[in-house]
Amino acid sequence: AGFAIYLLFCTTQTEACPPSCSCKALGERKGLQIDCSSRKLKEVPALPVNTKRLYLQNNSLSTVPPGALDSLLSVEEVKLFDNPWNCDCHILYLKLWLEDVSEAALANIRCATPAPVRMKPLKQLTGNELGTCKRSLPIKCLDFFWKDLILIAIAIVTFILVAWALKFSKKVVYQINLRRYTTRGLLLWRH
Repeated sequence: AGFAIYLLFCTTQTEACPPSCSCKALGERKGLQIDCSSRKLKEVPALPVNTKRLYLQNNSLSTVPPGALDSLLSVEEVKLFDNPWNCDCHILYLKLWLEDVSEAALANIRCATPAPVRMKPLKQLTGNELGTCKRSLPIKCLDFFWKDLILIAIAIVTFILVAWALKFSKKVVYQINLRRYTTRGLLLWRH
């Protein structure tokens, strides 16, 4: 039974391994070492969630699509050097991800294009050097923006209605008190 469970575990681990890479279980660390180095990859393959070490160096990667690495929550080591990185605004996702995950890997990435930033470390590039993209914000950001805008509008309308209700209620209370006073005054005057 133990051997069958071990075979099932190994099969599950190899099924998660990208076909263009080699994978190795890390034993006690309960994760995988994914070695996709020197495979002439032009894009990052789908990676297992339990990736601890990721080697993508010496490929043909020029960018990483936003969100492609978000599921890798337990990565401890990343190697991405020796790729022809295109350091325009599309590389910003990778830069921000590496700032959170591996400063060492970020320090080893050099830009191949565009010409003004060729051979500069990605870590040193500023927003101005990365250029501006003409595409709009991702859908998730826009959804978040519209939801916030609607909540702010509802809060403002509620505030205005409450202020109006308070003002109106003061006016009504004042009129009721004025009527009482006037009625008492008339009754006293008549008697």
